[in-house]
Parts: sequence; structure tokens; C-alpha cells
Amino acid sequence: MQLGLISSAWVGTHVDTARGIELTKEIGFDSIDIFADPLEITPPEWRSIRETCKLNDLPVASVVCCALGIADFNRPVRDFHIHRAERYLDFGYDLRAKNLLLVLGEYIWNQEVIAPADQWKWSVESVQDLGGYAEDLGLDIAIELEPFHLSIVNTIDKMDQFLREVDNPRVKANIDISHLLLAKNDASEIAKLRSRIAHVHLSDCDGKKHGDLPPGRGVVNFPPYLKALNAAGFDGTISIELEYSPEPDKIVDWVREAYTSTDKLMSELAIRK
Repeated sequence: MQLGLISSAWVGTHVDTARGIELTKEIGFDSIDIFADPLEITPPEWRSIRETCKLNDLPVASVVCCALGIADFNRPVRDFHIHRAERYLDFGYDLRAKNLLLVLGEYIWNQEVIAPADQWKWSVESVQDLGGYAEDLGLDIAIELEPFHLSIVNTIDKMDQFLREVDNPRVKANIDISHLLLAKNDASEIAKLRSRIAHVHLSDCDGKKHGDLPPGRGVVNFPPYLKALNAAGFDGTISIELEYSPEPDKIVDWVREAYTSTDKLMSELAIRK
């Protein structure tokens, strides 16, 4: 396995995109996940990301897309989010990424107005469309398991069901270890997704709410999850997710701390290559 960093760690700090890529390499990461909207960044910004990664010999493992309207009950809204996600896939192809990390939305109105079964169906259909597009580009789509009550895919069993219904080998799972803890999914359940995990996120939390903390600052017991991932045949990138640091002026120390603690975990288990 390799150790990466999601570039969102630098968002809202004094570190700009290019310098964030440079620091990611300097600290010791093997790869980077790019958090940037291809419909928002300018052509010079797009080129800067590509060329700065190349100059620093830092491969892009994933591009991150939040498509929260992909299950909207209005077809034009779903169509827009499919189109936007396709531009992310184009972006990932240009950056030579391995996958698109796709965050689906949540059931609206507390599941009381629009039938949940319909929202689920629209999500499946939308991702089926995207899966075909990704297949043509040679990219995987990694669906993120979100631990929130109304998230469409919020447990390993839901992920298993979703992947089976989408039924495209290019559409796989993203496993966020702290999300599994919050969803009350034991490490042993990872085996249900054997050979269908494209990407992994790692951060800590307090066991009660979403945290994105450096490992060691929360309560997550990482070794059982890392061992289960290894046993399930995962040999890709584990990307540290740190967003909205409470001390943005100390973001470099925050990232370095997360790198050091995670590298130690992976080294002790002999899983980092």
C-alpha cells in the first residue's frame, strides 16, 4: 500500500495549491488526491496542478468529487451532476489518476416526501451512467461510505448492495476508516467488499462525530482495520484526510504529524510499499 494526502488539507490556509503539492512531496507522501472542481478552476490553475505534480514526481491517486445532487428528484439536476462528474473524470484522466472519489448525497426531507427507494434508484442509475464513462477512460470510481444517518451509502452492507446493483467492475468502494467506526461497522465486515475496494481514507475522530483528525488525536483503533484491508486484497493508496484544521496557521505541523503517525502504523504492520 502507498500513503497519500488529500489536497483539501491545505484549503483555507496560507498554503496555496502549488505549494501544497510541493509540501506533500517534501513531507514524504507517495501520492496526492486532488480536491479541485474542474468547472471552477481556470486553465492556468489546471495546468499548474498537472505540472507541479509532475515536477515533484508526485503521482495523483484520485480526484475528489462531491455530487450531492446526483439523487435529486428533478431530472435536470441529476443530469447536471452527471455532467459535472464526467468533467471530473476528464480531469482525472488528464492527471493520470487511478480513480474518481465520488461522494453521493443524502435522502432529502427526512425520507418523508420523496420515496427513499426512488432516490436510491436514481443514485444507482446515475452511477451506472458514470461507470460507463469511466470505463472508456480506464478509470475506477470509488464510492465513499458516509456515516451520516441520511447518507445514501452509509454502511458496508449498503455499499455491498449499491455496488451489486450498479454492476460495473469499474465502480468500487472507498473505505474511510473513521467512517466505519462511526457507522458501527467492525473491521471484520471489510471482507464483504473483498476485491471491490479502490481507495482508502484515513483520519481519526472522537467516536461520536466526523473529525478528520491526525491519527492519535481520537479514539480509532487503526490496526484491525488496516489488517482487514490487507486481508481483503487491497493494495492501493491510503490517503490521509485532514480538512478545516482548527489551527490553520499550523497546518504544516498538522499534516506532518498525520504523516508521521500513519507511516508508523503502516510500517509496524509492514504494509507500506
